[in-house]
Amino acid sequence: MTFETLKPQVETIVSNSNLSHDDKLLQICQLLETNISYYNWVGFYFKNGDKNELKLGPYVGEPTDHTIIPFGKGICGQVAVSNENFVVPDVAAQDNYIACSITVKAEIVIPIFVNGENIGQIDIDSNTPDPFTEADERFLEFVCSKVSELL
Repeated sequence: MTFETLKPQVETIVSNSNLSHDDKLLQICQLLETNISYYNWVGFYFKNGDKNELKLGPYVGEPTDHTIIPFGKGICGQVAVSNENFVVPDVAAQDNYIACSITVKAEIVIPIFVNGENIGQIDIDSNTPDPFTEADERFLEFVCSKVSELL
């Protein structure tokens, strides 16, 4: 499935008034993980109240011990500080990478903004080396903009 065919499905999930916020986020994770072959772990992290840390939200994939990530630590923690997309073609080459699974080869993290504030992010791990392109970034920015409407 192409990104363009997934966009209306993301919009349908976001606009479904019968689902809770977490259910919508989980359905988005499931949609992406199921339809994009190199998305092997898909999840959301959100700012944990007034603390300078991220808290794991809905996700699909292997269980993770990383339910709380301090700002600045790992790829997710760096995005919480930089407010910029972070594409990691080879996680082994990253000094500040938090290993979740030995099968993970690459990661992409895109921030979610509400009223100009970085309130969270979508985090995707891939077991495929260097799979992410600019098209992934643009699509995930679209997903994050839709998610921001929920928050």
